[in-house]
Amino acid sequence: MATNTEKDPKSYFLAACRQLLRPIARLLLKGGVTWREFAEVSKAVFVDVATREFGIRGRPTNMTRVALMTGIHRAEVSRMRHEPAESPTPTYMSAARRVLSGWHQLPEYQDGGRPRSIPYTGEAPSFSDLCDRYAGDMPATALLRELRRVGTIGEEADGRLTPLMRTYIQAAMDPEKVLRAGGVLEDFGNTVAFDLAPPAKARLRFERRASNDRIDTRDVAEFQDFLEREGMALLERIDAWLTEHEVPASASEGHTLVRLGAGLFHIEDQPRRGVPQ
Repeated sequence: MATNTEKDPKSYFLAACRQLLRPIARLLLKGGVTWREFAEVSKAVFVDVATREFGIRGRPTNMTRVALMTGIHRAEVSRMRHEPAESPTPTYMSAARRVLSGWHQLPEYQDGGRPRSIPYTGEAPSFSDLCDRYAGDMPATALLRELRRVGTIGEEADGRLTPLMRTYIQAAMDPEKVLRAGGVLEDFGNTVAFDLAPPAKARLRFERRASNDRIDTRDVAEFQDFLEREGMALLERIDAWLTEHEVPASASEGHTLVRLGAGLFHIEDQPRRGVPQ
């Protein structure tokens, strides 16, 4: 048992997890993803990683050991091991998405196959009726304000409400950019995790940062120009090296191939006193 002066090692991992999850939570909230949907995806990834990477003598981890490692019930582990980890089916829709779905599907809310304009209050069809059915304990006024803010609902001259989109997405983002963001976070996370617990005699992967929390905000633009110029020059040299060492597709037989590369990223936030850098 840990003493007052000796923390449980797990507490450090959880503290690091909080830092790691902040940009992820920010990204997911912008995409309208709820914590329940994230929890379902997280659970599936825990099962997948425990199965693939924590087996004995190179074999996949058995179901009992996965359940013990992850704290997920064996029946749930069994279900998830038979579902694609890359595309889990969320079991929960946010109040906003449920209301919009009902608006587009309930017969009394249809007009010639399209969702009709409705008043805010009153009996069905009305926005308050949709919220009573689908929004749980979320106030209709708060939900309407949020849907207006993100441009999902419009208001006609007579005050009636019209759905402009069928899905609730907090901010419009290019799907390709979203997928790329996941890849960037995965690449960087893999490097940091590898260096924390490298295999025996393995050389640590390069991971360094240069930052200073006493820079005037007026110098940000100049730093961006400097980083884009110098960073791109370095990446071009790295790309040239990788191209020079690339194994042609026609000659790949007899080679053990690996994906190799490096990434650079701009750091900018408010100074955080007392946080290790």
